[in-house]
Amino acid sequence: MSTNNNTRSLEPDIETGFSERMSYGSYLQLDQLLSAQQPVSSPVHHDEMLFIIQHQTSELWLKLVLHELRAVRGRLQADDLRMAMKGIARIKHIQRTLTEQWSVLATLTPSEYAEFRSDLGSSSGFQSYQYRAVEFLLGNKNAAMLAVFESDPEAHRLLSQLLQETSIYDEFLRLLGRRGFDIPAALLDRDVSQAHTCNAELVQVYRYIYEHAKENWDVYEACEELVDLEDNFQLWRFRHLKTVERTIGMKKGTGGSSGVGFLQRALSLTFFPELYAVRTEIGIP
Repeated sequence: MSTNNNTRSLEPDIETGFSERMSYGSYLQLDQLLSAQQPVSSPVHHDEMLFIIQHQTSELWLKLVLHELRAVRGRLQADDLRMAMKGIARIKHIQRTLTEQWSVLATLTPSEYAEFRSDLGSSSGFQSYQYRAVEFLLGNKNAAMLAVFESDPEAHRLLSQLLQETSIYDEFLRLLGRRGFDIPAALLDRDVSQAHTCNAELVQVYRYIYEHAKENWDVYEACEELVDLEDNFQLWRFRHLKTVERTIGMKKGTGGSSGVGFLQRALSLTFFPELYAVRTEIGIP
């Protein structure tokens, strides 16, 4: 009599009854999560499932990025630079995952997408309030964006609140000020609802930090972590642009934007401009 060894029997202590106990599925609310993929094309196009899951998973990761950015901001306010940078390190890993996800969506060919694109109506990733919230927390404030979310009271409330609150960069500069660095008063007292713009005096503060890295190692390291964060964000933007270009060419976006052209202009936006400008100054007599 032959025995099939290509099976694994349950160990005696493995739990099997969950009618009155929390299970993996109930903890993660998988019934709700896995029923949220509702294609709108008719007849349902096979590739719409890919399109939905790509964007839903991105929103889940953005939710975690927001969670971490708020914690980073709080730790900077509490002068806990080390734990703030731990949060930045986690965000950097999330960013890499988000960027890699574009390669999955890039398997959707132009002809396949064209078969259900019209079913999306005016919905667009441009309307992601979580993405906009991440940008606000990083310092790219833009009050005009609130108009997009007027029909969603909760999203509008969140973005209105974040528009008036400090970014993580504002809090990093305030921490540097408390550490004794000569941060320009105009930056410490600025209107935080406005996007930060490059300040020549702050560039010189960073030049001092970089040229005296050994004496200011934790601050110097934090500067490089912020540069990593922005680099990752720009890579995500670029992969987004190239995936859109690959899929729809130069067509307008479903939400009314110019599409690739609009995304291309976003590449010129920067969160921490002085941390790039200082590189030109370092080592010059």
